[in-house]
Amino acid sequence: MNLRSLLSLLGPFLALLVVYTIFGLLDARFFSPVVTMNILTQTVIVGTAAIGMTLIIISGGIDLSVGSMIALTGVFCAWLVSLGVDPTLIFLATIAFGAFCGACNGGLSVGLKLLPFIVTLGTMQVFRGLAKVTTNGTPINLPTNVTAWKPWMQGSGVPYGVWLMLVLVIFFTWMLRSTRFGRHIYAVGSNEQTAVLCGLAVPRIKILVYTIGGAMAGLAAIMNMAKSSQGDPTTAMGLELDVIAAVVIGGASLSGGVGSVVGALVGALLMTTIRSGCSMMQIPSAWTEVITGAIIVVAVIIDRIRHRKG
Repeated sequence: MNLRSLLSLLGPFLALLVVYTIFGLLDARFFSPVVTMNILTQTVIVGTAAIGMTLIIISGGIDLSVGSMIALTGVFCAWLVSLGVDPTLIFLATIAFGAFCGACNGGLSVGLKLLPFIVTLGTMQVFRGLAKVTTNGTPINLPTNVTAWKPWMQGSGVPYGVWLMLVLVIFFTWMLRSTRFGRHIYAVGSNEQTAVLCGLAVPRIKILVYTIGGAMAGLAAIMNMAKSSQGDPTTAMGLELDVIAAVVIGGASLSGGVGSVVGALVGALLMTTIRSGCSMMQIPSAWTEVITGAIIVVAVIIDRIRHRKG
């Protein structure tokens, strides 16, 4: 491995370490276990959605509807909870509904041969509109006697959602690196025409990737509902930018063919660390947005430079 490849791999880790250290030196409370656990917990929603987005971006696609998808599936999940459905069935049904939404994105893009950017820009409005229509724009609050969801994002100790996110990162890292399907995703993103000539079922791979991305959005919606104790049709507005930014900051290329799930997790942690640090330093939220946006721009510039050199 040459120096450039090593820096590309370790860059996001070093950036996270530097930012974490700077905030810790400015305020020693930042090094406390409570703050660290808070950062991990806040990363779960973006980090989980970023896992699916990583696969999509590696394959050469993009999904602008992930925030709206989280809102729609979150409303669906809260509705099932209010009906008293078994938690296990709710988990499976919400993930399946998210997978269906993702499959719609992939199917429209592949079937109509449209740019994913255009398709998901449209479905972003469709999913958000459906979430508002089905609830009349009013959040669905969980019944006060329902406590089965609290341990996933609340309570003492490490929330279940953090463990689940880490397990998913390990699984999808293995899947991308050690399975035929994972290698095919990289191949499609690197050069789709070559992948077709090699006999790969490119349309099926793309649809499967978007389906997985939707399933991860559904899982993120469950975590969001567990955190807020409601299904809100207006939640996660703009979250798609955080998710895409986490993947790009983590070393993925918007041109496809490059990226890792671990890098996406580090990117999500970096963004959460910056927001938490700025909050503790009492930096106005407007400046926090400026800092976060600047980091995203720098990450995209680095991606462009790396792609040109490649």
